[in-house]
Amino acid sequence: MDIASIVGLILAVGLIVGSMLMGSAPMTAFVDIPSFLVVVGGAMAAAMICFPLRSILGVPKVMLKVMLNKNEDVAVLIKQIVALAETARRDGLLALESEIPQVENPLVRTGLQMAVDGSTPETVEEVLRTEVNAISLRHREGKGVMDQLGRFAPAYGMIGTLMGLIMMLSDMSDPSGIGAGMAVALITTLYGAIVANVVFSPFAEKLGLLSRKEMTGMEIAIRGVMAIQSGESPRAIDQKLQTFLPPKQRTQE
Repeated sequence: MDIASIVGLILAVGLIVGSMLMGSAPMTAFVDIPSFLVVVGGAMAAAMICFPLRSILGVPKVMLKVMLNKNEDVAVLIKQIVALAETARRDGLLALESEIPQVENPLVRTGLQMAVDGSTPETVEEVLRTEVNAISLRHREGKGVMDQLGRFAPAYGMIGTLMGLIMMLSDMSDPSGIGAGMAVALITTLYGAIVANVVFSPFAEKLGLLSRKEMTGMEIAIRGVMAIQSGESPRAIDQKLQTFLPPKQRTQE
């Protein structure tokens, strides 16, 4: 569970709702179902033009990933790779076959299994990098959907506001209702700004961060597997992979 994302979302919503409660207008003044439908429904409809239906249907799952993500600890991954390298150096590459089922990282597990089965280093690296590229493409698509929703929501908020203004100005027979009509017209702009800047855009940025972290872990896994297959010493492998970590997180031996 991502505490920062959850706290940030709660804090953002709380500040907005709190400001509304402290204002002179009643909370009912900020509630308008048609305006909400124009903003959210319009943004989703526009996104459906940009992406295939499966990507749009996957939005809830993508948003849930932001809240419940669990990144692999790359420092632990490095230690596991070094331990496997020590086994391979001491007992030979084939000795890793009994260790493979206990390996949690799927790339390390796949790469070592291919190495044990006699695949060439070039083939192992090609397969692993193809897998990484496929995962990266899925990540970019998920982030792209959220980015577009973040762009479309304010636009549809403005469209809703213009619609409200047109309807209000088309009937000026009751001047006392102009203020209320203007307030309703502006609600869609408010909804668009809130939805875009509290949900869609922040979630898109977090997805990008999570993707970069996962790509780093995958690069460590690939380089570790290739180093083990080439017979490099565990110390050399450890020093090579430690460079991916910030200086303060590197182990000093």
